[in-house]
Amino acid sequence: MAGVIAFSARPPSCTSHCRPKLHSVLQWRGLHCGSSKFPSTAPAPLLLTHPLGRTRPDSTPRASVGSADYVVEPGTSVKFPKELQVPGCSSSLVLLGTGYREKVFAIVGVKVYSAGFYADLSIRNTFDSWKGKSSTELLEDSSLFSSIFHAPLEKSLNIMLVRDVDGKTFWTALDDVISLRIKKPTADDESTLSTFRNTFQGRDLKRGTMIFLTWVEPSKMLISISSSGFPSNVDAEIKSMNVNLALYDGFFGDNPVSPTLKASVADGLRMLHG
Repeated sequence: MAGVIAFSARPPSCTSHCRPKLHSVLQWRGLHCGSSKFPSTAPAPLLLTHPLGRTRPDSTPRASVGSADYVVEPGTSVKFPKELQVPGCSSSLVLLGTGYREKVFAIVGVKVYSAGFYADLSIRNTFDSWKGKSSTELLEDSSLFSSIFHAPLEKSLNIMLVRDVDGKTFWTALDDVISLRIKKPTADDESTLSTFRNTFQGRDLKRGTMIFLTWVEPSKMLISISSSGFPSNVDAEIKSMNVNLALYDGFFGDNPVSPTLKASVADGLRMLHG
């Protein structure tokens, strides 16, 4: 069934009262934008502020710009706090990089969501062996991103929709990423994928909706979804190493669905390690 991605009349925002606490082709089917042509201007900025965040100047990726409290993803103008308390995590996480996912329709690129990748600050001490490498060297070193996934530290991908999309369509996009990387899913994988799918089915994901995919450990990923500010609860747990790794690889493997995100994270790691 077709999903719909449409421009909304007014941009959502998350102001200071908010409570903080996939390489395949994404099948964003049935695209509608209110006219036969896409507007020539980008959507109005979406704001993600975090009043409790403490400033960590050295965690700001060079590819992004911002203030002392947040970083602006340049492709979508979404603002991500530099430090964030994510549902299910034992401590606050710091922002390593930002990027966006773009889908091309009839030669026109349409940005679907912006994303920020966060990790526990202990990542600074965990990867000393990469210290001194350039951003390009880090970006091309697949062992680095694999090590981040397997490391015993919490990390989270904060997805901010910049287009309306229904839950079924969003899940189909994630499933396309995962299925390319799991050729023969086990019974546990199938059960986990069913849980994953049911978490998004029937949801109306409006522009401004936040989706947190949080790897608290390699075999356990938490999903938190909120259409009105930062989520405060965990909506589902995904307990499959294969599924969790496949999704992570979709963003940080050799063929990432958001090259801008992976490049920004590589630069953020370089700056974090000085």
